[in-house]
Amino acid sequence: MTTPIEDTLQHYFGFDTLRHGQSEVISRVADGQSAAAIFPTGSGKSLCYQLPALHLPHLTLVISPLLALMQDQLAFLHSKGIAAASIDSTQDRASVQQVMQQARSGELRILMISVERLKNERFRQFISQVPISLLVVDEAHCISEWGHNFRPDYLKLPRYRHELNIPQVLLLTATATEQVVTDMSEKFAIPRDAITITGFYRPNLTLCVQPCQDADKTAQLENILQQAPHSPTIVYVTLQKTAEDVASTLQRAGINAIAYHAGLANDQREFIQSQFMQGQIPCIVATIAFGMGIDKADIRRVIHYDLPKSIENYSQEIGRAGRDGQPSDCITLANTEHVNVLENFIYGDTPDKPSIATVIEQIYQSEQGEWEVMMNRLSRDSHIRLLPLKTLLVYLELEQVIEAQYSYFATYRFKLIDSIKNIIARFNGERRQFVADIFQCSIPAKIWYTLDFERLWQQCHADRRRVIAAIDYFHEQGWIELESKQITDVYRVLHTETPVVEVVERLHQLFLQKERSEIERIQVMLDFFASNNCLSQELARYFSDNHAPQHCGHCSVCSGSVAQLPSAELAPLPHDAIPQWIAPFVEACHQQDITLTNAAISRFLCGLTNPMTTKVKANKMAGFAQLADYPFAQVKQAVREHRAD
Repeated sequence: MTTPIEDTLQHYFGFDTLRHGQSEVISRVADGQSAAAIFPTGSGKSLCYQLPALHLPHLTLVISPLLALMQDQLAFLHSKGIAAASIDSTQDRASVQQVMQQARSGELRILMISVERLKNERFRQFISQVPISLLVVDEAHCISEWGHNFRPDYLKLPRYRHELNIPQVLLLTATATEQVVTDMSEKFAIPRDAITITGFYRPNLTLCVQPCQDADKTAQLENILQQAPHSPTIVYVTLQKTAEDVASTLQRAGINAIAYHAGLANDQREFIQSQFMQGQIPCIVATIAFGMGIDKADIRRVIHYDLPKSIENYSQEIGRAGRDGQPSDCITLANTEHVNVLENFIYGDTPDKPSIATVIEQIYQSEQGEWEVMMNRLSRDSHIRLLPLKTLLVYLELEQVIEAQYSYFATYRFKLIDSIKNIIARFNGERRQFVADIFQCSIPAKIWYTLDFERLWQQCHADRRRVIAAIDYFHEQGWIELESKQITDVYRVLHTETPVVEVVERLHQLFLQKERSEIERIQVMLDFFASNNCLSQELARYFSDNHAPQHCGHCSVCSGSVAQLPSAELAPLPHDAIPQWIAPFVEACHQQDITLTNAAISRFLCGLTNPMTTKVKANKMAGFAQLADYPFAQVKQAVREHRAD
């Protein structure tokens, strides 16, 4: 006799049995418990929430980091007749309202959103009224600072879960080291026995490292592809321009290849992806924009034309090969010629001490223990890029200097579809007066009205949340068209006793520690590609899988080829040119009253952008990116010597 879960598995998904690891996770979730699933790419993580979602009493809310990933999973769920939807930035008002109505009525089983959606107070107001059984965090390694793709907003998910009263959580990832697994499970209080880790070794994948000078890469790639020109293949590159150039070269050689990257229009990307899935185009030359959520079972080759960003990225990208279990090749054309460029991007994300001080001084000067901040404006003021700025604010929360309270849109405006008189007439008693107050305290322009929350509170004691709930309702009913702009984050200021200079020093050290960790991650990857041990075993060991064979017998090392990675000889650093290159940049910053550090000047020479370089139009200056191929530390030392003269 089959169980209800087995019946659903057969009825909706057409499977008779579950894969290794799936059964344990699905049973736990269906029993109302939290769990974590660490499965390699292509091992069926998504089924771990899709199947139980059909048995849980209320909505399953899925946090997904990429729009393409959401759309692919939704297409799959719809093909199985499962009521699922997303709310995302591509939808118009009517589509969003329809999804919200389906969620509110209980018609939806699964709702997918990005983590940023939870910062929207209008969305939180809506979702707080919808009973939720399960929170699913896809790509859950994003919550860990030690993960390869740390996203500060993920750190707020445990608090959102508490606020929304969600009884259980499921964490999913394909790329988590032991440190990351511990970190993310502790943040959600998931016990160790609720974490399921399946093996990372896949016997059908042949890992091959082919040492290759940059100048020879395209010829070597052509040679590989010509051996089986019709085999489904993904060629990964770092830059959009490289994707275009390589695809054009392959086409001239008679190979049916096409470029895919984030710079293409949405419909163009969808068409290319569709052609690849149907076998019309055998070879895609792509940046990492391609692949998330791609479930083409017969990809025979994944080729890294450029080095991946980390072992985690490498594992994720080769995981798209051979999902049908048939032999597939994962080939890396490896050298160390552009390692400096890879590393320099990491240095570009470390904020200078004066920039950190700007943020802390703003906090310390805030009145009444509350600090309101618009991230884009603070990024410009402090000269810190948005991602490291978000990380800085998370560090300040961990230091208990501030505590995140909520986010709201600074400006709400609406235009009338129905008349004010008709809208007010639909309500009675106190509600009618409340609605009349909203319109009375809205500032009219030619077409749009702007809500004046301050006036509403002073004259009518109208609570902001109640006002937003009301105008959202008017919007849903089609009586008004509503717009909200300028998201503002509100923090409570906890401690301002520690001198600014001490806090700056401590936080700067945290960023330096993170910088060293990221640089080490690149070095670990290079060591992996040049390893004289079995590559399959080394990869599995990195992800704490101790069950892989010591010798797979089919990787390039087991076949007798240990890679010696070629490197490029750089010309001596042109010290004499540095003063001439940096002079316009230094002068422009001086005119803007910007405090310049040696690191800031080094970033300019290495071509690393941030709000400071944008403000002074540094990319138009002759010295910008002149030393992009040189190690950042070497450039910084040269700048230090020049400025000391």
